[in-house]
Amino acid sequence: QVQLVESGGGSVQPGGSLRLSCAASGSILRICDMSWYRQAPGKQRELVASITSGSSTNYADSAKGRFTISRDNVKSTVYLQMNSLKPEDTADYYCHMRILTHLSATLGTYWGQGTQVTVSS
Repeated sequence: QVQLVESGGGSVQPGGSLRLSCAASGSILRICDMSWYRQAPGKQRELVASITSGSSTNYADSAKGRFTISRDNVKSTVYLQMNSLKPEDTADYYCHMRILTHLSATLGTYWGQGTQVTVSS
């Protein structure tokens, strides 16, 4: 009923930039929080950044000053602009949204399929 489709991952050299996008589609009534998580090989998934419906943002310490999360409510899309990338940013990045659909009276949790980001020289 709801799908999240990510794009924008890839390989970049240290110091480079990437912009991730995640678009939601389906029977969406309202999207509340939108977030980006990442999971490096052998590590637990961790929150990178989040943005509320009121556009308040929160960042992991590792992302502060380098990453910017934003949202386009018309397009049901969340973005993550990543600058000054480091090798330790290498991971699979997942978008996450809490969505109220036309089919349910409660918020549902939805994940994207993941997009790989590799930072290497």
